[in-house]
Amino acid sequence: MNKVKFLKLLSVGESLNPQMNRLNASREIAPVTLPNCRLIKGIETGSEDIDILPNGLAFISSGLKYPGIKSLAPDKPGEIFLMDLNENDPRAVELRISRGFDLASFNPHGISTYVDTYGTVYLFVVNHPHQKSTVELFKFVEADNSLVHLKTIRHDLLTSVNDIVAMGPDSFYATNDHYFSDFILMFLEMFLGLTWSNVIYYSPEEVKEVAAGFYSANGINISPDRKYIYVADVFDHNVHVLEKHADWNLTHVKTLQLDTLVDNLSIDPYTGDIWIGCHPNGMKLFYDDPENLPASEVLRIQNILSEEPAVTRLYADNGSVLQGSSVASIYEGKLLIGTVFHRALYCEL
Repeated sequence: MNKVKFLKLLSVGESLNPQMNRLNASREIAPVTLPNCRLIKGIETGSEDIDILPNGLAFISSGLKYPGIKSLAPDKPGEIFLMDLNENDPRAVELRISRGFDLASFNPHGISTYVDTYGTVYLFVVNHPHQKSTVELFKFVEADNSLVHLKTIRHDLLTSVNDIVAMGPDSFYATNDHYFSDFILMFLEMFLGLTWSNVIYYSPEEVKEVAAGFYSANGINISPDRKYIYVADVFDHNVHVLEKHADWNLTHVKTLQLDTLVDNLSIDPYTGDIWIGCHPNGMKLFYDDPENLPASEVLRIQNILSEEPAVTRLYADNGSVLQGSSVASIYEGKLLIGTVFHRALYCEL
């Protein structure tokens, strides 16, 4: 059964299939525009995740090939771009990757950075070579805009990795967005409402499941005080707050329910605000109809630990400018909005 036939079957009678609600299949959005935005030249085939260093250097993963979602360059290897947001007119520069790394099968997904006490920058990249899941560890060399590949991390618990947040130079939390990796089984998992998705802690000394029971754990990040881990459940339309303990285990604190499919989470290091790239209607993202483009939406959550967090829609587009937003990252009044397979937007707020 091909993807189109399967999705048509899945969409027959939303009242007969409550799981279609997980895709927000009937939702339409009103536009919310920002005045000072431009598409980023050179990024044409995705900008799925973005991580910005404290000094304003932004890393962007591009070229993701993900089951069920179209790719504008299916035969082109993925790339990592860099933007210096301190420049007056920042541009995206592709980072050169060191020899010995298999560039031909590079399929980057979620990313995270870690800066050690000596100022060394490590870049963790979720990779899907040949539709498998690995985590690639690189060292960033700013002098020549390059990434030196240090090692490839594989583990039986890292089965369908979506996003990652670095905890040290070789340790991290990662989300598995599905129990299965096959496209049809992934959708069957959603259709049946299975909550088999989880969060894994990885270090060279220990690898373990630290949180479970998600429909599809997606974006993950950490609070500025490093006490809480935030996890986006894309099909349950919410953000979970989990307390981090000394043994790296996580315990549930609260869940914030939203009305959109939440993807990657970025944290303002000064305010603690959570910025989210969202999919207002997931059916459009998977269906690939040129007459009904996947939309984009950016939310900001303020004071998530309070009894009444403030949720603000700061950007929304019907797909005419930006299709399938997956991340929104802020740095000193500059906003980058990335997408699963489309372009990227640079805005001055």
